[in-house]
Amino acid sequence: MRLAELSRRSGVSTATIKYYLREGLLPPGRQLNTTTAEYDAEHLRRLQLVRAMIQVGGLPVATVREVLGHVDDDSLGRTLRMGAALWALPQVPEPDEDDAFVRAAHQEAGALLETLGWFNAKLLTTVSPAYRSLVVAVAAFRRLGYDWDAELLVSYAKLMHEAARLDLDNVETYPSEAEKVETAVLSAVLVEPMLQALHRLAQEEESARRYGFE
Repeated sequence: MRLAELSRRSGVSTATIKYYLREGLLPPGRQLNTTTAEYDAEHLRRLQLVRAMIQVGGLPVATVREVLGHVDDDSLGRTLRMGAALWALPQVPEPDEDDAFVRAAHQEAGALLETLGWFNAKLLTTVSPAYRSLVVAVAAFRRLGYDWDAELLVSYAKLMHEAARLDLDNVETYPSEAEKVETAVLSAVLVEPMLQALHRLAQEEESARRYGFE
């Protein structure tokens, strides 16, 4: 398809598509002559992925470019490829390791991983943004006087492990490695907001059941 048809089918303006091409978010089309290129279904799929990450996920263009660079890096195995793509997403700042609440949060997070038998996750604690996010959140709770600990977190973690299984079951239904990694990234960008929404809806429902609407 030509650029105008790609624009029509995707709902993205030709000017925006040209911008994505310049920024490296979309691979160049097959050049027909000096002024005309041809695009295919892969361009349409990548364009829809880019739009989802920017419009729904709220990611800046530079982050999308970095994430897609890892998605396209077929020199890495699947786990490293997914991890690199996911770790390129926006993360919380580094916690203050001299803070007593942060040290306590590390202890609880480590105990949690030990209890769950998540030994692979435990090996990655020094570099994992997800582990860092957990520590920051637990430290914030404890600083406010709420003693969230490993015992309390176990039930939540088990629910999330089941969600992760569902994610990867879905990932494995796609034929190509690039699609598998793209789906894993979309799980972080789009499924996480859905899970957050479902969590809040469930809280509203459970609160009404327990306490009514008074």
